[in-house]
Amino acid sequence: MAAFFILDSIKNSSDLRIEQRVTALIEPILIDMGYELVRVALLGKQTLTLQIMVDRANGSLINIEDCKQISHAMSAVLDVYNPIESAWTLEVSSAGIDRPLIRVKDWNRFAGHLAKVEMMIPIEGRRRFSGIVLGADEQNARMRLDTDLEVVLPLSEIRKAKLVLTDSLIDACNRMIIASSTFEVE
Repeated sequence: MAAFFILDSIKNSSDLRIEQRVTALIEPILIDMGYELVRVALLGKQTLTLQIMVDRANGSLINIEDCKQISHAMSAVLDVYNPIESAWTLEVSSAGIDRPLIRVKDWNRFAGHLAKVEMMIPIEGRRRFSGIVLGADEQNARMRLDTDLEVVLPLSEIRKAKLVLTDSLIDACNRMIIASSTFEVE
């Protein structure tokens, strides 16, 4: 089973273990509910927030009722297994329009759109990249930079990657909304 993380800063191994345990607990339940897990992240220092980011398995958009339903289901599971020893807050959200690029599926789904990437180690002498997403395989993501050069970024070395909000991305998301609405009506 794959676990998906974005490291906003260098995390200690206990945070990663918590995220992995939470992922193992909740992912099968989310799948049964018709959702896909995008990311589990333990955020904060003094006040911890457990962030669970989800998509619908059918590609349609997440709404407030979905988040509420997921939150209730996840709270029940997390209360029983108590994977976090200190006080924490649960946050359930959609990935949003300017979403993080975490899974190979995300890189391929949003090919053609602008993204920013920060690496843990330098690639070709740099840690930050901005360019058009070209897709990914199980090991690497590819981007076309402003200079028209293509760069290959090892997925295991990406600290964070995120789509940039552009008119093109908004238009694409609006088309997805129309397509999913049309699908639901039929």
